[in-house]
Amino acid sequence: MQNIISIAQIIVSILIIILILLQERDSDLSGFLGAGGGGGGGAYQQRRGLERTMFATTIILVVIFAALALANLFL
Repeated sequence: MQNIISIAQIIVSILIIILILLQERDSDLSGFLGAGGGGGGGAYQQRRGLERTMFATTIILVVIFAALALANLFL
């Protein structure tokens, strides 16, 4: 059982990393590295369509990851 939880945790963590990297708003390298200035000026933009779905999926995967971590701890 512990092996299944650990494997699931690894898979979920890889998916979280991929989704976070795909959600990058700025197209230049400074945005990728976290500078935030970039061409967008730091203005807030509302999420739409695929971007909103990716954001919600990321949140769900983080909750699943936390639940798996707790299950791994207590089982």
